[in-house]
Amino acid sequence: MGVEQLKELKRLQKENERLRRAVSDLTLDKLILSEASRGNF
Repeated sequence: MGVEQLKELKRLQKENERLRRAVSDLTLDKLILSEASRGNF
C-alpha cells in the first residue's frame, strides 16, 4: 500500500466512526421517543 492509500484508508476509518456514532445517537433518540409516546416515562 502506498502512502496516499494509507492516508485515504485512515480518513475513511475516521468517517466511518463518525457515521457509526451518528447512527447510534439517532437510534437512541428513536428509542427515547418511542418510550415517551407510549407513556413510559
